[in-house]
Amino acid sequence: MGFAAVARVTSEQWIACSIHDEINFGLQPGGELALETTICNEIRQTDAPIIINDVSEDPMFCDHHTPKLYGFRSYISIPIYRKEGGFFGTLCAIDPKPASFDRSHVLEMFKLYADLISFYLSAIQQVDSSQQELADERKTAELRDQFIAILGHDLRNPLGAISSSAQLLVKMLTEEKLLKLARIIKNSAFRMNGLIENVLDFARGRLGEGIMLELKEENVDEALKQVVTELQTSSPDADINFRSNLAEPVNCDIRRISQLFSNLLGNALTHGDKSAAIEVNATSADGVFELAVSNKATKIPEATLKQLFQPFSRGKIKKEQQGLGLGLYIASEIANAHGGTLTVNSTEDQITFTFRLQS
Repeated sequence: MGFAAVARVTSEQWIACSIHDEINFGLQPGGELALETTICNEIRQTDAPIIINDVSEDPMFCDHHTPKLYGFRSYISIPIYRKEGGFFGTLCAIDPKPASFDRSHVLEMFKLYADLISFYLSAIQQVDSSQQELADERKTAELRDQFIAILGHDLRNPLGAISSSAQLLVKMLTEEKLLKLARIIKNSAFRMNGLIENVLDFARGRLGEGIMLELKEENVDEALKQVVTELQTSSPDADINFRSNLAEPVNCDIRRISQLFSNLLGNALTHGDKSAAIEVNATSADGVFELAVSNKATKIPEATLKQLFQPFSRGKIKKEQQGLGLGLYIASEIANAHGGTLTVNSTEDQITFTFRLQS
């Protein structure tokens, strides 16, 4: 055949993608033919290949406008499909002379070429997609670094100033009304710092290097008591029963264990029955450290229980129970980073979260 082309055929255009021209047809890659003047338009509509040995002897095409317009006698065209199934265009060839084709042989050969072209198109699309994904990853990495920098420095620094100033005011003020306002500022700053820590850890875990630990043998009793004191200060009406039997030091990151405990205890304070005490039990013996936080509450629905440790999952909450839904997720991530487990047991009137770490 004197002229062959891979054509992109849509409902509006016929565009040459690749050309082999030995008869000076005059079309170049990127060139267009009027869609309605081509037989390829009919192939797009029917999905059926067409092979013509001699137009003048073919009853379907002897009076067709396309051969008359372009002056060819023999014609072959087969549809090309993308790997995902969409119609791309055609592989077509013409010649001003008649030809004698073995229709089955030519059809199979053109189908093979069409499959190869389809594979090539898919490869190009995958390369383009990979390049776009790489560009998106780079953009995400830049945003991640900016986001972590803002959380780690730009927000925590002024919050630290607010917290320090509030603590000084609590020590200096004697008038009860002003002292109450200073305590509100101090407690709010403490809670905001916890939220920032959780969001920062979420960003590191999902977008950065993950939860980082500094492990060493620690006596965790004082750190756990400090968490209870801090949260008791922000919730003075809460009843927290803390019991510990820590016979052994624990190989852990003490700051992270404090954060895990703070998230669990904060969750109990927020969602538990305010009229009932929160029970905290910490033990370490025979190489096993266990920390359990229990509060009175209604049973957690099974659907909520399955996603309780997922980020931004809070289940049904009351209007006054504000939060991001990251506390339990971060606690779970800290437990996993230590090689421990964080589990939940929900009965009809009590919920218990248990962190277990075996050295």
